[in-house]
This record gives sequence, C-alpha cells and structure tokens, in this order.
Amino acid sequence: MTTWNGWQRFATTDPPAPPQPGDPPRSVEERLAYHSRFVTIRTPAIDTLATQVRTLMILGRHQQATARPSLIVTGPAAAGKTTALLHVGRACHLAHHRKNPVPPGSAHAAVPVAYVLVPPGATAKTLITEFARYLAVPVTARMTQTQITEAVCHTYTHAGVQLVLIDEIHRLNPRTTTGAQTADLIKDLTERLPATFVYAGINVTDTPLFTGTRGAQLAGRATLVTCGPLPARHSTRQPFRDVITDIENALDLTHHRPGTLPRHAPYLHQRTAGRIGSLTRLIRQAAITAIGDGTERITKATLDAVQLDHLAEPPPPEPANTPPRQHERALNSTNAG
Repeated sequence: MTTWNGWQRFATTDPPAPPQPGDPPRSVEERLAYHSRFVTIRTPAIDTLATQVRTLMILGRHQQATARPSLIVTGPAAAGKTTALLHVGRACHLAHHRKNPVPPGSAHAAVPVAYVLVPPGATAKTLITEFARYLAVPVTARMTQTQITEAVCHTYTHAGVQLVLIDEIHRLNPRTTTGAQTADLIKDLTERLPATFVYAGINVTDTPLFTGTRGAQLAGRATLVTCGPLPARHSTRQPFRDVITDIENALDLTHHRPGTLPRHAPYLHQRTAGRIGSLTRLIRQAAITAIGDGTERITKATLDAVQLDHLAEPPPPEPANTPPRQHERALNSTNAG
C-alpha cells in the first residue's frame, strides 16, 4: 500500500463481508480465507479519528499562510492504530471518487490519499524518496534531497493529494542530526502541500518527537487521538464486551452459539489486556482452528489452546527452584559426578 497502485487496489477492493441470512454456505477454503482477512471492527478510536479527519480537512481546505492542522494517532503496540489509519484513508479515498468520478476517456484519476511508512533509521532523503516512490516520481542517484522534494511537491499538488498518512512516526528522533533534518522535512512538506497530515506511531508522547523546539511546533499543530486498550467498563457501558459482540456477529462458523464470546468478556480482557489487535487475532485463530478440527464453534477451551502474541500473554510464573547459588552448586556436583 506504499505505492499508488497498491493503495488503489486496497481502497477499491471490497472488504470481507460477514455471512448474511439467506446467503449460500461458503466452502471451507472460503471461510478460512475470510477469517484470515476478516472485517474491520469499528472501535471508538476509529470513530473519533474519522470525525477529526473530516473536520480538519474542511478546516484546512482554504488555509494558505501556514501549515494545516494535523493529527497524531498514538498508543501501545497492537492497539489498532494502523487499522484505524487505513480505515479512515480508505473512506476518504472512496468518498472523494464518489463525489469526483473520473471523466470518461480520462487516463488519470485524482490521488486523494497518500500512505507512507517512515523507514528504519530514516534520513530526510530516504523519507522524501518514500514519498516519491508512492507516486512513482522518477528519482536518480545524483538528485539531491532538495531536487527530490521539489519534484514530490509538484507531483503531489498536481495529483490532488488531500490526505497524507505517515505511519511508524515513532521511528523519528529529532534529537539526532538526521532525525532533526527529517522532522524539518516533514514540517516543510506540511507547509508546501495542500493536504492534511495524519501521523501514527507507538506511544508517540513518550518519544523525543514532542521535545525541543521542533517537538513544540509539532505538538502545537497536532491533535492527539489515542488508540489505547479498551476498558472493560466505562461508566455504564461495556465497550470491550460490545467489540466482542461485533466480532462474534461477523464469524462464519456453522455451530457457534451466539452470546458465547461476550460471556467470556472478563477472561478475554485479561488475556489480551484490552488490546484490539490481540483480541481479534485470538478469536480469528480460534475460528480457524474450529473450522480445521470440524467443531465449528469457539469455546473457552478453544481460546485457551491459542497462544497469543508475547505482548499480550503474561510471562509464565518462575519455577519454585532452589536459590541460584544452591542450584548452581547442585549442577556442579552433578556434573562432577
């Protein structure tokens, strides 16, 4: 998705659809593929981000003198940041093309959305090269960063890019020379491109990105949207249980009993620490297992058998061995014998 062709395929390909009443049953392979891709579950963070992006795009549409306001999506790993970013980007892409269909006979469609990953150890030149790669802007080894930036700004403006999504922003460290130059490049792009910028990264507020003069400039222009773990309860609501219900309603299992998974909400919250990414992975793996072994339903035993990602699973308790020195002496004695 870090090229226009790839992004266009992603944005225009119909997302997986849950089974509907009256639909013919799908084959085992079709259902395995469905649970592998699965649907995007709407979370409070996705709704908040979608509303904020729409508002800021309208707010910045006619702004000329300074950089447009931006958004930063932050939170721990496996909290759904990239999912939220891609969901909002796809919605913007589709909405733009519904309102502005490509004229008959036109060879080029507008490019409303750009999606760029910050490369590991990013420098200003490697990052602007990623921007160039997205729209296949020709870049040669002899071109300077300034020349590439000029070509990118010209091409993006001509293509009509309105929303720029920059993922893995936590990889930037403005305290280093290369990181500071890269942060300056992003600031330059926000002032030269008529687009709204949305960044996503792991626990961005805990990184050097918000420190110093450059960090203050970014923090002064960006609204923070947090994709944190969902609480089991929030006032009178149970947001985590609601998400579990949505996931269960999207399953395609022939013998699964509705209401089974929401009853296990406390257990699932403990297993996943409220992380949406870990939750959906756990239930999808359990569904694939249920199809494979023919049970066609998810039980607590099925969930127990799935080993989750290391971030979600608590470490096993330490064995009650002898103290280290005694244990070491026992080993040495055994080896000597």
